[in-house]
This record gives sequence, structure tokens and C-alpha cells, in this order.
Amino acid sequence: MSAYRERIADRMLAARLRRKGAVLVEGPKWCGKTTTAEQQAASILYMADPMRKQQNIQAAKINVQQLLTGKTPRLIDEWQIAPSLWDSVRFEVDHRGGWGHFILTGSSVPPSADEIFHSGTGRFAKLKMRTMSLFESGDSTGTVSLAELFSAEKEAVSGSSHIDINRLAYLICRGGWPGALDLNEIDALAQAFDYYDVVCDSDISRVDNVQRDPQRVRLLLRSYARHQGTMATIGTILEDLKSNESSSLSDNTVYDYIKALKKIFVVEDMPAWNPNLRSKTAIRTSDNHYFIDPSIAAAALGASPDDLLNDLETMGLMFETLAVRDLRVYADALDGQVYHYRDKKGLECDAVVHLRNGSYGLVEIKLGGDNLIDEGAKALTSLAADIDTTRMKSPSFMMILTGVGDFPYLRDDGVLVVPIGCLKD
Repeated sequence: MSAYRERIADRMLAARLRRKGAVLVEGPKWCGKTTTAEQQAASILYMADPMRKQQNIQAAKINVQQLLTGKTPRLIDEWQIAPSLWDSVRFEVDHRGGWGHFILTGSSVPPSADEIFHSGTGRFAKLKMRTMSLFESGDSTGTVSLAELFSAEKEAVSGSSHIDINRLAYLICRGGWPGALDLNEIDALAQAFDYYDVVCDSDISRVDNVQRDPQRVRLLLRSYARHQGTMATIGTILEDLKSNESSSLSDNTVYDYIKALKKIFVVEDMPAWNPNLRSKTAIRTSDNHYFIDPSIAAAALGASPDDLLNDLETMGLMFETLAVRDLRVYADALDGQVYHYRDKKGLECDAVVHLRNGSYGLVEIKLGGDNLIDEGAKALTSLAADIDTTRMKSPSFMMILTGVGDFPYLRDDGVLVVPIGCLKD
């Protein structure tokens, strides 16, 4: 077994344990939730242990204290197998006092309100884990810090990236799955396809015990992959599905399938940003569609690294999903969120990293090339010029995040150009 790789989530978990009685760690299967939680747990209960699963479920009903007893922080892995544990942990936190008693991990969103009676406000902190960013996997040199872009002089950016177009295509298809990092390339690339198959054949139905058609899931994920980074409507996705099957479908069916995929953290849409503008331009508020990891999109399309290299337009879409994943990981560490911007005039910004203190940075995501970089810079400066800085802050930075490039630099127009192989939190 390979040595544990430090994650950005490690320090985020430690911080939450210092200020809350319990921490809920959630995210897709196989992203490293349990392993990360194990590093800080003093005792562990594996609810899904096949030898004890039924016993654990029964204990949660009649003798829950038995499950909660142990050195703290106590990790309860896959807690949602017995949803009543949530209220029991909340009650225990109330009566123990102090901080850092429990870590709960799960690979689906918490059950509905009919199974949980208390929200856990004030007792629980949430930590959403994702697949590994390029910095965490060792593929980014980390010479450009997103945190420093919010505070440091932009002229100081420096460093180098070791990611060329061939390596980038591989990283998109491999994804950020921790278990794939130490495998040879053939086996590493197979992991995303294995994950995709399990999602379609099993996980999407097991999340809420509603049987769903695996072939229909495959068609839906393929459509989602074709429309990633866009605001495609349910109707557009429905038309894609109808063109591939003769059975009757409805908007509600598509919505139900997408909702289930969100519950197991396969897809994660991006909300729209709503700045104060000088103009009266109407802002489009629909979410943009993204996968939690670009490798799932590649698997849905059956795409290999060579396929992407032969279709740079599709590769550009896939790279955008990878870039959004990394920005989300880094923004989470800064207590920030990532949004998109698009208005009725067609002006857009691929990503807006917005922090709790009101600071924000504007980001355009481009595969590379002078023409695309120029287009991105024009969009960023146009948007920045339209923001009403009497009612909100000026952007802390404007950045073109590129897939390829040897080093970061600052353009004369004030726009940073940063290869993703240089970026970290």
C-alpha cells in the first residue's frame, strides 16, 4: 500500500474539529474521505463492515451508545446506513460539551427530513471532499498560490509548469482518484471506466432504493458530458435521450436521474454569479453543468487521451471541468465558492472565485494559444470595467487559467496568464 498523500482537506478537517463537536465529511466514493478521516481519528466504527453491518444497524436502533463509545475524535464511516445516528451524535455532542468528538463520512447526501429530526446546526460542520487537485496529486508545481493572488503583488508570479498537451490529456482521463496515482497508465485510465460502470449499474439505484435503467443512465451521462460547461436545459438533455431510445420520457424523469447523480456526487453544477453592474444588462442565472471529476465525463464519452488529442474542441471542454475541479478544491480551502457569469449580451466569465470577505477573482479557462488567451483577456477586462466598484470591490485579480504553458506571467492589460500546472491553494 502506498504512503498517505497529504490532502488540502487534512487541514480543513483539523480546523473544523477545533470548532465543532462533529464534522460531516461527504463526497464521491473513492475520493479518499475515509482515508483522510482515519488520519485524525482516535477510534473508528466502519458501519459497512460486511461482518458487522447488520449488527451495527440493529445497535443503532436499540443500543446506539455502544456505537458512539470510543476515543475521540471517533470516526463513523458510512454513517448514512443508519440515519438515526445523526440525531444520536447531535444529542451526544450537546451533552458532552467541547469540540472534536465525531467525524462522520458518507458518499451520498444526508437522508431526508423524515429520517433526521434535527439539522445539527451549531453541532456539525460540513466538509465536502473532492477528487485530488493537480497540486495534491503532485502534477502541479504549486508555484502560484490562489490565496496569494488575493493579496500579493501580481508582478511577483513566477515558476514553471511541467504539463504539456499529451500529459494534460492523460490527466483529464485519469482524473484525481487517489487509488489511480500509483498505477501504470493503462490501469490508471481503467479506474474511471470502472467507476462509471458501477455508478450506472448500481450506485444510482442504491442511493434511494429506486431502480433506474443503467442504459438510460449511460445516455444521460453522455449527454451531460456533451453539455458540460453550459447551461443546457432539461429539455435539451431530454431531446438527446429521446434520439437514442424509443420509450417515452419526461422532464421529471430526467430531473429525477440528475438529482440522484447529484446525491452521489457524480455531477456538481455551478451557480451563477450576480455582481453589481454599472449597466442594466440582464444576467443569466441558470447553473452550468459539470462533473465532480473530468475522468467521469471522459468515460461517459468513451474517450481516451488519444481521442482528446485528436479533438481539441472536446479536450477544451474536458479541461474546463478539470480546471473547475481544481479551483473548487483551492477555493474551499479559502472559505470561498466558485461561480460562473454570463449575461444576455453574451459576455461571460468561466469562473468567479468569491471569498466570504467579498473579495473575488475573475477567471477564464483556456486550453492555450495566443488567440484564445487574447479572447479571454478581452472578456475579463470588459466584465471588470462594467462592475460598479462603488457598490462592491474591484476584482482582486483577472486570470487566464491555461492547460498548457511553460510559466505564469502578467500581461500589460493586468491579466495574469497561469498554467494549471503551476496553481495551488
